[in-house]
Amino acid sequence: MALSDNIVVFVVSLLVGGIGIHVGASLLASSRDYSHAVVTAALGALVWGVVGWLVGDVPIVGPVATLLAYLLVVRSRYRVGWTAAAGIALVAWVASVVVLSVLAAANVTSPSAVGVPFI
Repeated sequence: MALSDNIVVFVVSLLVGGIGIHVGASLLASSRDYSHAVVTAALGALVWGVVGWLVGDVPIVGPVATLLAYLLVVRSRYRVGWTAAAGIALVAWVASVVVLSVLAAANVTSPSAVGVPFI
């Protein structure tokens, strides 16, 4: 895959991750700013990657630490508690799965998103 293809895939998946976080934040944090969600997705992906690289191979601790780091990003960006941050992340995950399933069924993109864990 060429560099331009990789950039397009990254941007599309980041925007889909932003959609997921935006939906979750709209429902649970009364946030209506999509650009804030996209930045949160980018920061979440960065933190997820760094923490996963540092401790991701440690059984149980690695996955838990990466998930907590991601939730900390959501929690701090939306100024909500841990439960609301987990709710935003869960809604983001479900919304991203739905959007990516539709896009993958239409042969537009692969089913993965930047900024939403486990997708």
